[in-house]
Amino acid sequence: MAKDLKVSYLLDFYGDMLTAPQREMVEAYYNEDLSLGEIALDRDITRQGVRDAVKRAEQQLFEMEERLGLARRFQHVQEALTTICDCALNIQELNQQNGAVAEIDENTARILAQAQEIADEE
Repeated sequence: MAKDLKVSYLLDFYGDMLTAPQREMVEAYYNEDLSLGEIALDRDITRQGVRDAVKRAEQQLFEMEERLGLARRFQHVQEALTTICDCALNIQELNQQNGAVAEIDENTARILAQAQEIADEE
């Protein structure tokens, strides 16, 4: 069974919506890099039982992302914040090269501070 690392990413957003055993098995498989056999041995169940639980959990995670889009939205916000910060830093640099207007520096500093606040909330 090939590992799709997106599952580990989705687990951060939707892991609490899985059952505790599902979440634990998916975390062990993806985050701790344990094999299906190792997880089965640890839980005293069959390898096939672990595989089935992991596959069901994967399907649920992908369905939740399809319906809710939290991971996609988070990624979009992070990309937008990066663009905003890059533009603000570029404006600051151009301002320094062309006369250093204090109001421009103040506004770009406020933009960067707000972007950082939003990033910290996410």
